[in-house]
Amino acid sequence: MVAVTVFGSLARFTDDKTTVEIEASNLRELLEGLGEKYPGLKPQLKRGVSVAIDGRVYNDSWFQPIEPDSEVVLLARLKGG
Repeated sequence: MVAVTVFGSLARFTDDKTTVEIEASNLRELLEGLGEKYPGLKPQLKRGVSVAIDGRVYNDSWFQPIEPDSEVVLLARLKGG
């Protein structure tokens, strides 16, 4: 299981939980698992989110590995210029 910190406004879609646990070994499994466990989060996931794994932000790296002891943070999609 991977502990995921749900940051900011996204927590309202996880029953206001700021930490959730999901069985996942890569980013794709993590996002699919979050969508299954928290259906209200699915539209946000489809629109796009950012995931920080051990301090590095990933947006579309579906097969990025996640270790059980990784620090994982789910964020609203980071945009900038």
